This record gives sequence, structure tokens and C-alpha cells, in this order.
Amino acid sequence: MSKIRNVAVQMDHVSSIHIAGDSTFAMCLEAQARGYNLFHYTPDQLSLRDGTVEAIVEPMTLRDEAGNHFDLGAQERVDLSTMDVVLLRQDPPFDMNYITTTHILERIHPRTLVVNDPAWVRNSPEKIFVTEFADLMPRTLITRDPKAIADFRSELGDIILKPLYGNGGAGVFHIRPDDRNLSSLLEMFNLSFREPFIVQEYLPAVRKGDKRIILIDGEPVGAINRVPAEHDSRSNMHVGGRAEASELTPRERDICARIGPALKERGFILVGIDVIGDKMTEINVTSPTGIREVKRFTGTDISALLWDAIESKR
Repeated sequence: MSKIRNVAVQMDHVSSIHIAGDSTFAMCLEAQARGYNLFHYTPDQLSLRDGTVEAIVEPMTLRDEAGNHFDLGAQERVDLSTMDVVLLRQDPPFDMNYITTTHILERIHPRTLVVNDPAWVRNSPEKIFVTEFADLMPRTLITRDPKAIADFRSELGDIILKPLYGNGGAGVFHIRPDDRNLSSLLEMFNLSFREPFIVQEYLPAVRKGDKRIILIDGEPVGAINRVPAEHDSRSNMHVGGRAEASELTPRERDICARIGPALKERGFILVGIDVIGDKMTEINVTSPTGIREVKRFTGTDISALLWDAIESKR
């Protein structure tokens, strides 16, 4: 019998989500079906007071009905250590606000199980964590140095330039060998970001799709392929990418086997990796998506597998 009763969900406001493709919504529907009590709060409602981690929460009831998908009860300030599980599910950007929430939630984990482990979320930025497996990646440079970027481009020709802590395809540029905009883009990036930028070799295989593979406790449990729109280099679905059914290739299973032990060591229960061709480009540990699409295309209920894994740790 499950030892879980109360689940708090730190997320972007439930009114703002698009339920057809929202993984947090899918996870919460399954929790509700199992009889857990759901409590909603946004990151700005989190506090650390005299060593106690608190949040202003609202009881949450969900329905799988677009336009009528939630009810929230009366607000109450609670000690989050009284919860059985906290889901850390707000979307990036992975900025100092995000990092601060991990420091606060670390005070209650693992007595209250935070998914994913907040300390390891903080210490595993998605575009940096992946560099621990450099042989599985496309050629990659992380820097603010314009000469290093120019030299990298001269060597590889076709490159991708993107923010190091961005998300959802925002600010991703494909720079072709004959493109004269690199200097202007670097000027804009220098004004917009204090962090280094990430530059990678362009992988032509992206035209066939950018595969999202979901792992639970370091084991692959499902995948979808995301195909970019004709006139876009980005495969993210909210910028026009198209989801389609997909099976894992032997190469992708090898990639999962390589990274699985590191995910388990860090206590990452839910992870999504991105693979283009035979190269892994990101390891997503903050708010991985794709759960609803996998169920729609394959029938695999990743939310149920996730809560089975969480229950086993309680």
C-alpha cells in the first residue's frame, strides 16, 4: 500500500498550462487517480522562515477537459516538510530564481521526497551535465569568447548558437557557413546574457527529427520523435515541431545504458534526453516533457510508471 498521501506541486500556474501536451498535468492526474491529495503553488509562494520551508498552497482538483481543467481551494500557508512528496516542476529558464528554489527545497529532501532531487537539479544544468558524455555528443563549445566561437565556426562551418540556460527552443540560431550575422548575434547575446553561450556543430539529421527519450530511474520507458517545421531548425512542439511515434534504436539504447548509472547516482527519477541522429544533445532534469505524447502514440503510461517508482522510494 502506498505511503503517499499529500503531494505539493511547485509549478507554473495551473491556469497557464496547455493540458494536451503538459507532462505535469499528466503526472498530477495519475496522482489524483491514486487518491493522493494535490496542493498547488508557484515558485514565488515558496519561503524559508527561521529554517522552516513554507509555501502558500491551494488544494487542487484536475479534470482532463480543455478550458475546464482545474479547481483550486482556499489558500493556506503550510510547512512543506509535512508533505510526502514535492514535485519540482516549474519550467526553466534555469536562472538564479530557479537555483534559489533548489537551495530552499534541499532543506526538506529526502525526508519529504523532492522529485527530482533539488541539489542534483542545481548541480546538473541540462546543457552542461550532458558534456560529461562528450563522446556521445555533437562537437560542442561553451564560451563567451568571440574568437573561440569564430575559430569553432571556421573549423565546422555549419553551427548552432543558443543560450546556455535557455529552454523551449528560444534563442536558437542555425548559422550557415555563408551567414554574415554571427557578429551581430554575438553582440545581442552579450547584451542579453551574462553566462557563456553554447555552440554546437549543426546535425543535418535534425530534419528527420529530434527524439525525446524519457527515462525513469535511469531506464528508458518511452520516446517520441519531434520533427521541425519546414522553415525552422527547431523541433520544439510549441514552435511548430510535429510529434510522431518512435521506437528506440540500438544506438539510443546504448546511450541510455551509458548515462543510466549517472542518473541513478544523482537520484534523478524522471529525465528526458534529446537525441538527433546518433548524438545526444541534452539531458533534461528540471521539467522533462513528452509524457502525454508517448501515451497518445504508444499507449505507455509513463505517469503510472513514475508514481510506481516514487512509491518504491517512500
